[in-house]
Amino acid sequence: MIQVKDNVYWLGLKDWDLRRFHGHELSTHRGSTYNTYLIKDEKTILVDTVWTPYKEDFLELLEQQVGISNIDGIVINHMEPDHGGSLEAIMEIIPDVPIYCSRKGVDTIKGHFHKEWNFVPVKTGDRINIGKSDLIFVEMTMIHWPDSMMTYVTGSNVLLSNDAFGEHYCSQSIFEDESDACEVYQEALKYFANILAPFTPLIKKKIAEVKQLGLPIDVIAPSHGVIWRKDPMRIVEKYALWADNYHEGFVTIVYDTMYNATKKMAEAIAKGIEGKGIPCRIYNSSVTDVSDIITAMFCSKGILLGSCTVNNGYLRSLSGIVDELKGHKLKEKIGAAFGSYGWSGEAPKQLYEGLKDAGIKVEIEPFSVRYVPTQADLQKCERFGEEFAEKM
Repeated sequence: MIQVKDNVYWLGLKDWDLRRFHGHELSTHRGSTYNTYLIKDEKTILVDTVWTPYKEDFLELLEQQVGISNIDGIVINHMEPDHGGSLEAIMEIIPDVPIYCSRKGVDTIKGHFHKEWNFVPVKTGDRINIGKSDLIFVEMTMIHWPDSMMTYVTGSNVLLSNDAFGEHYCSQSIFEDESDACEVYQEALKYFANILAPFTPLIKKKIAEVKQLGLPIDVIAPSHGVIWRKDPMRIVEKYALWADNYHEGFVTIVYDTMYNATKKMAEAIAKGIEGKGIPCRIYNSSVTDVSDIITAMFCSKGILLGSCTVNNGYLRSLSGIVDELKGHKLKEKIGAAFGSYGWSGEAPKQLYEGLKDAGIKVEIEPFSVRYVPTQADLQKCERFGEEFAEKM
């Protein structure tokens, strides 16, 4: 158990080996943590639990450090199994302890465990006294589940922020100021891009709402990754920036290829774009981690997708990319499509339509080359890149 500040303690677990998350949807190159917090006042309050596979380790830790029977209440900020998965095991020991959660949280917890426990639903602004401290609740509906909320501890001024302001990241320390700043930034941005980007309109409103509450915040303690205690509002300001049609001015080109014809096109198009002073990143979607590609596209101003045509469509690795773009609802980005073909040539047009369906602004027609591009074809690819750069 590590003291976060005053009467708030970290009682979580580090998962150094984790490499895939959310049903293998998200890559976690640097592992993750399951951050559980304990508030020790006149009442002892547990905030969240850990992922179900680690419940036995967690119960043992909880018993050693606290004594499960000494827990007076449990706050479930969010019932996704990586947060609330061990709740049932705890409730088997202390079945009458109140569970503080949002109204949607009651439904979600019942949906997972099918139990009628002592639920105490709360909403934004509600507070409960636990001794010298109060707990104040802030609903975070659809950031990123309907039941999500945050819990603020008065006196210590600690915001237990749930999935907001976190990262899937393991460090030698649980504190950001004792960790690698570059790694933390990379993982925080990746976390936002892959998990929270679809909810940016809600995030902007919620940041404004939290500021209006006027709560002094000395520490921000999320459910995953490191705890922000040195100028913690830095990460809040980053979220405000990332939620405001964020881009870093570069172009991301994502392609798949069978015999390198489309690869040659991608490289020539990039040459044309870079000739106009705009940097490019090129990814082969068949060999590159999708979560990393999503992060790059989130940071991009322009997105190009390319594939050869196979069975009257594009290669399957692009299907995942197009679906992710549709789901992430990226705003104010410009796109285009290209590809090679032998006889039918549908892939670029389908990628063009996929970009449009994802809300990407597509202002130039898809570009195709038959079979292996000639030198003249590659020059046309460069001009296609130049035209795209001019649209930016």
